[in-house]
Amino acid sequence: MPSVREIPHPHFKRIQQFKTDYSPTTITQYESIRTGMRIVVIDQEGPKVNGYFTLATEIHDDSGAPHTLEHLCFMGSKNYRYKGVLDRLATRAYSNTNAWTATDHTAYTLDTAGWEGFAQILPVYLEHVIMPTLTDAGCYTEVHHIDPEGNDAGVVYSEMQGVQNNQGELMELKHKRLMYPEGVGFRYETGGMMEQLRVLSADRIRDFHKEMYQPKNLCLILVGSVDHANLLDVVDDFEGTILNDIPKPEAPFKRPWVESKQTPPLQDSVLEVVEFPEEDESMGEIMISFFGPSYENNLLCAAMIVMLRYLAGTSASVLDNIIVEKEQLASGVYYNTEFRPNTVIQFTLSSIATEEMKRIEARFFEILKDTTSKPLDMKYLQDCISVERRQVKFQAEGSAQFFTEPVIKDFLFGERDGTTLQSDLKSLKDYDVLEDWADTEWRHWIRTWFLEGHHITILGKPSAQLSEKLKAEEKARVEARKQELGEEGLKRLAEKLAKAQAENDKQVPKGFLERFKVPSPESISFINTTTARSGAAKKLGNLNNAIQEIIDKDNSDLPLFIHFEHIKSNFAYLNILLGTEGIPIQLRPLLVIYMENFFAAPMMRDGKAVDFEQIIMELERDTVGYGIDSGRSLGNSEAMCLSMQIEVERYGTAIQWFRDLMFQSIFDTGRLEATIARLIAEIPDEKRDGSDMANCVDEMVIASPASTVRARGTLVRAIYLKRVKSLLEKEPETVISQLKEINSVLCQPANFRVLVVADVEKLGNPVSAWNTLTNGLDNSKPVNPLETRYSRLNDLGKNPGDTAYIVPMPTIDSSFLLADAKGPNSSFDPSMPALMVAASYLNAVEGPLWTAVRGTGLAYGTSLRQHTPSGQISLDIYRSPDAFKAFSASKKVVEDLVSGKKPLDKLTIEGAISGIVLGFANSEATMANAATISFVRQVVRGMPKDWPRIILDKVRKVTFEEIKQVMRDIIMPVFKPETSIIVVTCAPNMQEGLKKDFEAFEYKPQVKPLTFFQDDYGFGVEDGQSEETEGEDGDDDDEDEEDYTENGDENEEQ
Repeated sequence: MPSVREIPHPHFKRIQQFKTDYSPTTITQYESIRTGMRIVVIDQEGPKVNGYFTLATEIHDDSGAPHTLEHLCFMGSKNYRYKGVLDRLATRAYSNTNAWTATDHTAYTLDTAGWEGFAQILPVYLEHVIMPTLTDAGCYTEVHHIDPEGNDAGVVYSEMQGVQNNQGELMELKHKRLMYPEGVGFRYETGGMMEQLRVLSADRIRDFHKEMYQPKNLCLILVGSVDHANLLDVVDDFEGTILNDIPKPEAPFKRPWVESKQTPPLQDSVLEVVEFPEEDESMGEIMISFFGPSYENNLLCAAMIVMLRYLAGTSASVLDNIIVEKEQLASGVYYNTEFRPNTVIQFTLSSIATEEMKRIEARFFEILKDTTSKPLDMKYLQDCISVERRQVKFQAEGSAQFFTEPVIKDFLFGERDGTTLQSDLKSLKDYDVLEDWADTEWRHWIRTWFLEGHHITILGKPSAQLSEKLKAEEKARVEARKQELGEEGLKRLAEKLAKAQAENDKQVPKGFLERFKVPSPESISFINTTTARSGAAKKLGNLNNAIQEIIDKDNSDLPLFIHFEHIKSNFAYLNILLGTEGIPIQLRPLLVIYMENFFAAPMMRDGKAVDFEQIIMELERDTVGYGIDSGRSLGNSEAMCLSMQIEVERYGTAIQWFRDLMFQSIFDTGRLEATIARLIAEIPDEKRDGSDMANCVDEMVIASPASTVRARGTLVRAIYLKRVKSLLEKEPETVISQLKEINSVLCQPANFRVLVVADVEKLGNPVSAWNTLTNGLDNSKPVNPLETRYSRLNDLGKNPGDTAYIVPMPTIDSSFLLADAKGPNSSFDPSMPALMVAASYLNAVEGPLWTAVRGTGLAYGTSLRQHTPSGQISLDIYRSPDAFKAFSASKKVVEDLVSGKKPLDKLTIEGAISGIVLGFANSEATMANAATISFVRQVVRGMPKDWPRIILDKVRKVTFEEIKQVMRDIIMPVFKPETSIIVVTCAPNMQEGLKKDFEAFEYKPQVKPLTFFQDDYGFGVEDGQSEETEGEDGDDDDEDEEDYTENGDENEEQ
């Protein structure tokens, strides 16, 4: 790419260009001379170009106008006056669009594979942002309207209805009201309060757009391989088309946030209780907020990040160690920062016994005071500084989003000459300064910001009474309105809605989309990694490349299965995929305890026990990151994955850690008690999400007890953990022996598949270094075959049909649905290319399902998901006012396409194929991701490394008839009672109507509480404890297990 100096432009000035000292990244700032629009380009190599088109948006009410524009800008623009045309064009250009509304800004995103597609869509997208249509019809359907039954509807309204009364939103709103006075924009709910959305006018939205959506208030942030000269030309041409439609660039403009009323200091410390609707009143949450240093004071903000890690970064940190580990007062202590002119520091203490909240809040401050009354652990503080420095380097190298947030904050609050941005991002010199800070300076920092200043405390208290009150009030309000409107009034509103929908849904003229050609796939620069193999991995085939020669020269007869992926990086990513087949089924629920304890246990060293706090501190010092989780990131959710990320020079150190953690860790009764107590405390907080609950119930219905996903799920943990806790108190040796048995099964060379992602040329002894792990172990056995997700389904999961459950949940106001049917369980299945196209066709933004369901307000989202490892195809309906109507509309879409009533559209099929290409690019967006997916394809899936090329060649040859055939044979069974499983979670007042509606479709739904699906894996109920009591904490969610995803394979593993 040429230097910016070589590409002068008459209408743009370069503010600055600089390279960061800690990553191979160049940042360039431009400003338009004509309009004041700003551009920041962050040059990074890779197949993706990510755009964030950001506007500073400040409002002093709860109307939700900023949020509504985030939706309405996609409804059409001056020269593209058709709803959905932007997304249809973007799909053809290997792109996805999205947007978000924050308190202080609104950002529109363009996520593209390759520069050519990005440049093609950019001017169309910018016109939608700067010159949207904002019609009365669009505002009526998208923001708020009353449906023919008299209920409130609208995409924005339904979104806020789903969150306004949940715990987090209620606590956050009260926090805003107490931290900020009237007239300061941070005080308000920019998403919109339901009562204000119901009366928000289109004119108010237009006025806000005119005020805020000006080019001088817009910053284009681009991350990726960007052609600077072409970018400036494209934006210049676009600006030439809008000069007569925007406010005069020289007109006065009040810069949001910077030239507005500033936030005054808090005058007092305040503690308030906020109730949230919840039937289980046992556990609440504490939120404590402080104002921190000025955003522009980089040194004090760097000190803030380091000190927060020292106080609450790990289980060894001060607050977490005392509150969670030792005194077991909370399940976690978390922190968050908001970078504003005055930063905000927020601590959250989760899963607090409701009656203990005030005492625990006081204990929080006692610990802080005690911390400042004596010398700090300066060695640990120095380690925290080193960790933060490493984290910055690691994230700068591996994340396209790392630089985005600081660039946005600079645009919102920084100096216009670029000095703030360069000071923030060019170097890490602030950490050098902090290394010289004395103990007294650090303690002064804590006292200044946490003890001497004022704070706001919110105690989130669950209330069953409030839950009933809100539902009763809402029902009465809607009924009163229905009575007021009467039959004639509802009829007029139905006609108004139909007219608005007809205006919104005007057909795009024939030939309009064809003007935008699909870019060549060759325009996408995919990342290439080099594979090498050692030991048992060589049975997958011999390789001939320079990296394989390096591996072969490291003379070692080590039989350990090691798969290398060579990339250019200063870091190494080490993963060990562990099979779980040998673990006895009745012990598999213990995996959750084993995993939680793995990195947080004491360890034997030189004959002496080392405390777990010391182990965590040393791990933090030696690594960039570490973890143990399901194997979903490596393509197999039934396996386990042990991982570390380290600087390349610590390669051998990481392997030694693997050895010590596996064989020197101590299963300590006290640590196990703390772990179990924390896991149990988290359960009530896990039961409040309808989508997670639907996935959890679905897992219990389709998976056999052998499934580790099922065994670790919350509906198992809710019972099992309580009984393990009791057994640990009575017979600790029994629980410890069971955990040791799990460890002995997992930690043997025949069970290891090692993945090393690194610059192999920098590793020294890439193979023989692993002798440290395997010395003295049995290396004679062949590698165990990997378990499969399909093999761990039960008979119903393998052959779905005649099963439907409706699960009422008092904690939600809407409904969620999952419908499963049988699909191909091999990527080599002959139907796979056509199925990929069919699913992409149906799921496209502004595609058939979108327009039939989201576009009509029947659900916030709907998608068809393909799960190849489990051999299933699923329909997922997210946050719907009536899941049956959304299901019925989805069914009609597929029926009409299969019957030919609705013909397949050639342009939409082209867009679907482009979507598949984008999916592959997304899965390989970074070097580490590209390397990981290479391992998944070759080792876990048995595919060739160039699988995308092979399958895309077949995808491009799919015929219309083949698409219709897979819709008929594979997708339509999702909607048939005899071939599908349906799980619906819903508000209790919906259950009767949903049951009746599904019965009309010949389903036989059973209405069951969440407790019905719990499983104790044969542990048994203790004397004196009823099953119902055991189940109180079981109304909860399961993690949404998902294998490593890419188009051309499964979307999600249930």
